[in-house]
Amino acid sequence: TSAILPRYLRRTKSIEEAAAEKRITEMRPTATESRVPLRAADFSTLSEALDYAAQGDTGCNFYSDRGQLSAVLSYADLRHQAQALGRRLLGLKLERGASVALVADTHPDFQRLFFACQYAGLVPVPLPASPHLSNRHGYVTQLRGLLTVCKAAVAIAPAGFLPFLSEAAAGLQLRFLGSLETVAALPESDAELHPLQPTELAYLQYTSGSTRFPRGVTITQEAVMNNLSGIIKHGLQIRAGDRAVSWLPYYHDMGLVGFVLGPLASQISVDYLTTRAFAMRPRQWLALMTQSRATISFSPSFGYEMCVRRLREEETDQFDLSAWRAAGVGAETIRPEPLNRFADLLAPSGFDRRAFLACYGMAECALAVSFAPLAEGLHIDRVDRNHLAEHQEAFPAEHDAVALTPVEASSYVNCGTPLPGLEVAVRDDLGRTLGDRQCGTLFVKGSSVMSGYFGDLRATREVLAGDGWLDTGDVGYRMNGSIVIIGRKKDVIIINGRNIWPQDLEYLAEQIPDVRPGDVSAFSVVPPDSGEIAVMVVQCRETEPDKRDALVKRLQGLLREEFGLECFVELVAPHTLPRTSSGKLSRSRTREDFLARLDWDHLLGSRAGSLNARSAHVPYRERQTAPCVVSSP
Repeated sequence: TSAILPRYLRRTKSIEEAAAEKRITEMRPTATESRVPLRAADFSTLSEALDYAAQGDTGCNFYSDRGQLSAVLSYADLRHQAQALGRRLLGLKLERGASVALVADTHPDFQRLFFACQYAGLVPVPLPASPHLSNRHGYVTQLRGLLTVCKAAVAIAPAGFLPFLSEAAAGLQLRFLGSLETVAALPESDAELHPLQPTELAYLQYTSGSTRFPRGVTITQEAVMNNLSGIIKHGLQIRAGDRAVSWLPYYHDMGLVGFVLGPLASQISVDYLTTRAFAMRPRQWLALMTQSRATISFSPSFGYEMCVRRLREEETDQFDLSAWRAAGVGAETIRPEPLNRFADLLAPSGFDRRAFLACYGMAECALAVSFAPLAEGLHIDRVDRNHLAEHQEAFPAEHDAVALTPVEASSYVNCGTPLPGLEVAVRDDLGRTLGDRQCGTLFVKGSSVMSGYFGDLRATREVLAGDGWLDTGDVGYRMNGSIVIIGRKKDVIIINGRNIWPQDLEYLAEQIPDVRPGDVSAFSVVPPDSGEIAVMVVQCRETEPDKRDALVKRLQGLLREEFGLECFVELVAPHTLPRTSSGKLSRSRTREDFLARLDWDHLLGSRAGSLNARSAHVPYRERQTAPCVVSSP
């Protein structure tokens, strides 16, 4: 039982504790049906939500990398243990609202500590539990930056991550540094617990791309409860008998709000795989959905694509996905192609493509902004790609009785209507509100919008206006009240006055059999004394030089033919493209890495004639780490 009810939380056993220990010894997952009537997050705080959920039989279940049940934590046990830990944290005599940094590994100890903070009046700050620990320096540097920005008074990590956290915290003025075991060894305060109140912060959430310049999103109890209420009542329409499965990391907003706080606030059970387990064996996700008869699970598009890559058609009869009613898709621009492949492959397993549920959101809004209608699947809007690029208007691809080909049209997924309490506007660069199908930057206002970036007034003022409107940095358009997302404003490639979206370039490249989905990153750079240039970095497994050169030429030919675009193409080794902490492709970091490798002086020389160079190969500096071929336009 030590994995579930650690000895460091044991005292003289009460009847309640003995009963809990007996239940855990049997190692059965928590029930799907709760004894308490469903309440859809109509609570004022997270601690109040846990107080209610603890009256039922539901809770959290943790599975090993091999798919075996390894730990069970009912909401009743979570409440009891979190309050015990909260009294120990009170013994540190911290100021109310002090930041408690938690390395957020997928383990029941995270829930225990997160809610210990809720009861003790402290603010938990989930930190990444990096899946790539081979880069020790980079991970330690990231942790140190986050600890510094959030002004952590306490920092806690699982034993396996404690050496990294200790190194990151060296020289910082922390009141306490350790693991949950060392927290549990602290004396228990006699002071009464005073949980965080509705207007106080619930937690700090670092955005997934905030590595070099971390920004902690401040979310109040009111904001997160409003967002959870909208998700549960309107987005998912949670009902008795629902059950969730998640492999999403706790330090990401969808993993934390969607699958730690959401199930608790609706009193449903949730089954967890680690992100590492999913990455190693995506079929474990489907196996757990089958085993638990779960009805709700979410993933970015790439998660569904990973399943398609790793599964063979003859394996699909191993799964029964007929109970899966809400297969959520979000966290990045939604790509319909991998989702359609997933639905086709898993149809024999009972997966219904109408279960796909597109949504849009961001950490700055707690989690969700909009949801598509339930049980209707994906609604795809095909638009004239050239018209969009030249006029920033999403003109339908099927018009005047002329149907454009797939490469002449761009397909975008309708992300539905805003949740109650949220307003969405699309504006141009002058701040003017645009009409339907006119593309611009999305702005959001409402009850779940952040109060700002922690300790960063300048960054807050850049995105949050005095009247409450948040500049999301996302580009999209409205269509009959629904929201369609094109991409991030910072990612758009502007060549000769045309707005070209990197997703379109990447999709075209992925149509070549030698290029796998997710192996391409497109962006633009501005070399010295020159205009903006499109660049495409492609992960390539081919080692023969002639074949690599042929691939580069083929890609450039396609881009020239379909987009009229001259493009630098670089081939790099597999696993070179960087991703965010949540697993999304990071174009900004790909661009940084590209520029760090490239010797612009040698490549372009003087401005005159440099853009017309036709050299087959470009010299790189000695610090290059991955074999590559680069071709100029």
